[in-house]
Amino acid sequence: MTAIAALSGTEVLARAEGLAELLTDSVHGGASIGFLAPLERSEAVAWWRARAAAVEAGGLAVWVAHEGDRVLGTVGLAFPDKANSRHRAELVKLMVHREARGRGLGRRLLAAAEQGAAAAGITLLHLDTETGSTAEALYGSAGWTRLGAIPDYAATPAGLPHPTTVFYKRVADSR
Repeated sequence: MTAIAALSGTEVLARAEGLAELLTDSVHGGASIGFLAPLERSEAVAWWRARAAAVEAGGLAVWVAHEGDRVLGTVGLAFPDKANSRHRAELVKLMVHREARGRGLGRRLLAAAEQGAAAAGITLLHLDTETGSTAEALYGSAGWTRLGAIPDYAATPAGLPHPTTVFYKRVADSR
């Protein structure tokens, strides 16, 4: 059974290798998540290790889908540091390993992040994703509202400019 758990900064460090394997698999599989291919494993490990401090400081929340020690997916929430925006967060880096796709893990990770946001008093989430991607279809089917697409916003892992679709979702404050 695949479990989903929120990670502390210490746990991000402990799982950095598995998270890096997921990140490189996602980039090499064509996911436009901020990295260009080929992504070296050492770069992916360093990127995840650098996230641990933000998790400890409360600026980032990370959930992981795992079977034992094997990381199969992840999602994060980035919290703004400005006083006028503390009611919102950005959903970031939703990834599911190519070998684990089609099992509902993306939807479960998304729900975990939404529930975590509500528990933290967040009432508005936003994200951007590659236009035409399977992630775009997931967000639309999960009740997120599409705002529109920005042409040539981000590069694909191959380095080609591609449009990005922006979504938002209101979540219930469960505090």
